[in-house]
Amino acid sequence: MRNPRNQRGFSLIEALITLFVFAIGILTVAGLQLISKKANYDAAQRTTASMLANDIAERMRANLGNNGAALADYVVEDLGGATLGLPGGNCIAAECDRYEIAAWDLYEWEQALDGASEDGAGGLVEPNACIRTDAVSGAGVYHVIISWRGVTPLSNPIIDADLTDDHPEGCGEGSEKFKDDDTGVYDAYRRVIVVSTYITP
Repeated sequence: MRNPRNQRGFSLIEALITLFVFAIGILTVAGLQLISKKANYDAAQRTTASMLANDIAERMRANLGNNGAALADYVVEDLGGATLGLPGGNCIAAECDRYEIAAWDLYEWEQALDGASEDGAGGLVEPNACIRTDAVSGAGVYHVIISWRGVTPLSNPIIDADLTDDHPEGCGEGSEKFKDDDTGVYDAYRRVIVVSTYITP
């Protein structure tokens, strides 16, 4: 028979240390998964905002009749949250003039921003959108600015406190939509995309 003193195995302390290291690894993987999901969601929101900004720019280009007289009707502030009611004319079911098309385009665009056209699943979180002309760059330059609420607090993406036409990224700044309720800091959750385009009448 073997001498019991020569037999070796894991002690309880070694087993507990192994379990502790394994648990730390599992928690780290879970944390990375959470960070990855947040980053992917932010990326999806940014992609949606980019598509929506380009969508309205193309709608404006398609409505250039009468020397672009209806372009001024696209210049708006603070869309999002169903601020626009249903226009008088449904331009899908009936013929519309240039100004009615502009109203219909903005209505449909705001519905897409809010995700109302897809039962709230395809829009942005707390969107705020503006379309501005740029007097500094010259006639025909338009800025489509879309802000939305991100999932983590960051610094406000505004470049300059001057919110005139030469600094269009200020659309939606100071809104309660982007406030950090824990710290009281405004715009901590604000994300923004600016698409600048030239549309010749």
